[in-house]
Amino acid sequence: MAFLIDTNILLRALQPHHPHCAHAERAVTALRSRKEVLHVAAQNLIEFWAAATRPAGENGLGMSIEAVIQELTAIKRLFSLLPEIPVLKEWEQLVATYSILGRGTHDARLAAPMKLQGISHILTFNADDFNRYRDIVVVDPMTVR
Repeated sequence: MAFLIDTNILLRALQPHHPHCAHAERAVTALRSRKEVLHVAAQNLIEFWAAATRPAGENGLGMSIEAVIQELTAIKRLFSLLPEIPVLKEWEQLVATYSILGRGTHDARLAAPMKLQGISHILTFNADDFNRYRDIVVVDPMTVR
């Protein structure tokens, strides 16, 4: 199976004191041991940059640009980066079909390349953000063994 790794997995893995850190790391390790193909999309990297560089007091990690660049390099080494393909038409169809509002539009921007590139599963702590999509299997890291 092919999995997209949601941005929250990437972020939690960098926060050793966060209660989800160990679950994120354990799930990725378990999927790798099963030889699952683990992907990230450009949208994940953009979201990661935004959260990692945002001040800690504003729900970010407060990392320096240099540290985030190093982390992005590591992420691209650890996961298969999906090729950038035109997804606007698919994204528009998803947001219209599922009546997506507000922040959900960012998740639709992840769902669109998944659908177009045949990625069936997403590993995420935010199941509610993706449960609406009929073609996507949502996997909570806490359930991966």
